[in-house]
Amino acid sequence: MTLTKLSYYPTVSEVEAAATRLQEVVYKSPFMHSLTYSDSMQAAIYLKREDLQQVRSYKIRGAFNKMATLTKTQQQCGVVCASAGNHAQGVAFACAYLKVKGTLFMPITTPQQKVAQVRMFGRDWIDIELVGDTFDDAFAKAKTFESNTKATFIHPFDDSRIIEGQATVGLEMIAQAPKPLDFVFVPVGGGGLLSGLSSVFAQLSPLTKIIGVEPAGAPAMKTSLAKGKNHTLAHIDKFVDGAAVQRVGDLNFDICKQFVDEVVTVDEGEVCQTILDMYNQNAMVVEPAGALSIAVLKQFESRLKGKQVGCVISGSNNDITRTAEIKERALIHSKLKHYFIVKFPQRAGALKEFVANVLGPDDDITFFEYSKKTSREQGPAVVGILLKNAVDLSPLIQRMKAASFYGEYLNDKPDLFEFLV
Repeated sequence: MTLTKLSYYPTVSEVEAAATRLQEVVYKSPFMHSLTYSDSMQAAIYLKREDLQQVRSYKIRGAFNKMATLTKTQQQCGVVCASAGNHAQGVAFACAYLKVKGTLFMPITTPQQKVAQVRMFGRDWIDIELVGDTFDDAFAKAKTFESNTKATFIHPFDDSRIIEGQATVGLEMIAQAPKPLDFVFVPVGGGGLLSGLSSVFAQLSPLTKIIGVEPAGAPAMKTSLAKGKNHTLAHIDKFVDGAAVQRVGDLNFDICKQFVDEVVTVDEGEVCQTILDMYNQNAMVVEPAGALSIAVLKQFESRLKGKQVGCVISGSNNDITRTAEIKERALIHSKLKHYFIVKFPQRAGALKEFVANVLGPDDDITFFEYSKKTSREQGPAVVGILLKNAVDLSPLIQRMKAASFYGEYLNDKPDLFEFLV
């Protein structure tokens, strides 16, 4: 692998210098052998537990490294950032530790739990500004603040010092692995972690295959690599909020284009099922982005047999209020939860007939919304049905049609379905 084509990539010496700066505030997170996933994949699966950092994600590495390399004058003028979660916590921690004033812009829609965590880490050294509905709104306000003040903007990923800080994850993995790794799976958002880690492996372990993993609803890096240039997605699914970006960093893209072997996507429903599995089987609480590197393993099962594999668990800042949605998406992905528009005849006993003659013995109604607004002979209801087995769907639909209850199947109609999940 040629390293001279790029104008910039983090060298081992630069990453080692970042590791020295971080040694007082960043844990060398465990690189734990997973018996559960090793058995299921017939491979040696190791988990890089960045969810155990002080701010519960790897983001502290890049944020602290960037701020620790600012000049005294820059530190005195303060910093500004935009974030919807983990990056803000890393910046807030660094502000308090280095005694640098920070202004952090976050969307109004940010869960209060995350806002409280940011405030706790930053204490009196930060001001939090809640603006707009999206990260892009907060980003625009932060850039305006930067232009109107002397504050230094701390980018979440498109910055050499950020990349060098995130690259220390790869440096640790190489040192901690009992044998050379054959594969490493890395969650991808803006590309800071993937670009840094892939650079380190290219220099110290070039035979290791680096696989980036994105949510299916936000394939910014995968799309950009396919097009050969950095591309902005028009629309994204923001569910995997720690990895859902419309455009990756330009610097990150250039590095990943050369050093990353492959970028793949994982359905958000599979991510949800993985979150539940990791909690139930391993007592691990991970955020959606943190589950990406595990959720993808099934896609590579045939290639991983007998291999040494590293998976970066990037964070655990999961909002407990999202649990119901996570369970719902997991059931839908497993083809066990289905929504229909059911046409009920306007007569007594219609619902009883539907339950007795249409539903299977193991089927369960979990959602029902009915409203008669006309004098028509049939009134529609939105009905959610939970099956015991995915194969029960086709017979259910056949019985609904035979009894003239069938109206419409909603699971494959995202514009309507988003109002239910």
